[in-house]
Amino acid sequence: MVKVQPLNKLKIVKKRTNKFKRFQSDRFMRVPESWRAPRGIDGRLRRRFRGTIPQPKIGFGSNKKTRHILPNGLRKFRVYNVADLELLLMHNRKYSAEIAHNVSTRKRAAIIARAEQLNVSVSNRNAKLREEEDE
Repeated sequence: MVKVQPLNKLKIVKKRTNKFKRFQSDRFMRVPESWRAPRGIDGRLRRRFRGTIPQPKIGFGSNKKTRHILPNGLRKFRVYNVADLELLLMHNRKYSAEIAHNVSTRKRAAIIARAEQLNVSVSNRNAKLREEEDE
């Protein structure tokens, strides 16, 4: 089967790749690094004083054309059964199927087999699949 190529593969440019750290997460163990907006009434970070850590702003957003695009150049489409996969028949060069986390192993095998026939790429094709042992 021929590997699916996207219709037009755009170069994905990330304006910022490292995460925004939470204010004072480097000073206290009780403050985790995951970003939270500052809400203090006198806080210098909320008031955006000079010399404070960088904060998320609208300017850090991704290009609208490349937002939500996987590294292979396709967009995700969550699939729960084989019937959902049929929707991607004509859109296999724009969308990649992603099998939902709560789909059983037996249905996963059926979805992957049908995706091979329809030439649809599956982003998580190896998830939850065990090798059968012949003894």
